[in-house]
Amino acid sequence: MFTGIIEELGEVLAWERSGDAGRLTVRAPLAVSDATHGDSISVNGVCLTVVDQGADWFTADVMGVTIDMSTLGDLRAGDRVDLERAAALGHRLGGHLVQGHIDGTAEVLTVTPQESWRVLRFGLDPELAPLVVRKGSIAVNGVSLTVSAVGEPGDDWFEVSLIPETLTATVLGSLVPGDRVNVETDILARHVQRLAAFERSGS
Repeated sequence: MFTGIIEELGEVLAWERSGDAGRLTVRAPLAVSDATHGDSISVNGVCLTVVDQGADWFTADVMGVTIDMSTLGDLRAGDRVDLERAAALGHRLGGHLVQGHIDGTAEVLTVTPQESWRVLRFGLDPELAPLVVRKGSIAVNGVSLTVSAVGEPGDDWFEVSLIPETLTATVLGSLVPGDRVNVETDILARHVQRLAAFERSGS
């Protein structure tokens, strides 16, 4: 479990594909400072498990289903990634509950600069649109954000407003139209949707 508060910008050192899986190595001095084999680290919002590590890097295996559902397959050596270690009990929850189990990807539609902040609009999969509400929480590339606006039903997009800290401390500040990001909707919304589906079916 994560909070969506990015701790570090990591750098992809290697991305080795093998059949329908891969192995990702990331430079991450802070993330590995107290990591051990089997620990979870969020990479651009995707929960990955440490299988090997050094003084300032870690390696994780990535399954085919994760490659298909996320943007991890697009990564190249030298790319920056958002990193967060798993939340520790007893610490403040600065963002919201983020599982690292993404729902899919979204594409940047527009980037609108303001005086000291920036508004990003993302296209949204119609299946995910009911789970995203104005002023609700969403994780974009693992970053806990508040939805500032949403499209009407059938016009599937959402917007977030990024403060200077978010623009500089995460990869979101470098996004341009056409870029893809990993998206995780609010866990409570997903549970409500599932319960409502059973209610409608009479199960």
